[in-house]
Amino acid sequence: MRRLMLVFLMSVALSDSSQAQSTEFGAEDVELGQHLAALLRAGRSVISEHQDLINDPSIGDKGLDGDRVVNEAIALYAEQAGEPPLAPDTPIQERRLATALIEAMREVVDEHKSEIDTVGVGFKGFIPAVFGRLVGERFTEKARSEAMLRVTAPVDLVRNRKATPDEWEHTVIESRFSRPDWPEGKAYTELVEVDGRPAFRMLIPEYYSASCLTCHGEPAGELDVTGYPKEGGAEGDLAGAISITLFK
Repeated sequence: MRRLMLVFLMSVALSDSSQAQSTEFGAEDVELGQHLAALLRAGRSVISEHQDLINDPSIGDKGLDGDRVVNEAIALYAEQAGEPPLAPDTPIQERRLATALIEAMREVVDEHKSEIDTVGVGFKGFIPAVFGRLVGERFTEKARSEAMLRVTAPVDLVRNRKATPDEWEHTVIESRFSRPDWPEGKAYTELVEVDGRPAFRMLIPEYYSASCLTCHGEPAGELDVTGYPKEGGAEGDLAGAISITLFK
């Protein structure tokens, strides 16, 4: 029941390709991908909510460590999904990967705590996008033999080369997500080969919210707080995607 509820709440539907290949991967793969994406999003939301605190130059120890971020992310996930990411009925594989993702979030925050607590410095550069990229990298280090997770974007929106889409991601973004008739929030799933191994791949589109436009909105070309030119995006425009790979 909790998984059906989360599937509805996250508004992530199977692609035509995934339906055609239902004999090759099951609903549990789709649900697992959705849950990992939801947990990452919860962590990013926590970092977003604390941006004023993070960038306050007058406060030293801000009390924002890995444990606090993880606890708040788990609480937010539970509020949205109706159950925490590690529940009594959580499948073994999902429990293992959710635990790896939680630990990745904790480690990334703790490793940047000294920067966050620096007195006399305003903007720290520890924004949701950076947090998401670093957490994805750390999670992949922990679970590479079993899964990979990363945040990417259309090529013309990538600000860090480490987030550049691979060939499969680029093809999906350009041929699916960029189409005006692609349903908002609909994921694309496919069974492919990655590094010589069969793998379930899932790409979930993400869109600019109002809060994103501070850095990514109008006027295009104006430098934002990070020193990067704004893209001129509008609320609801395609902004990126969460990419999840589960090796079979």
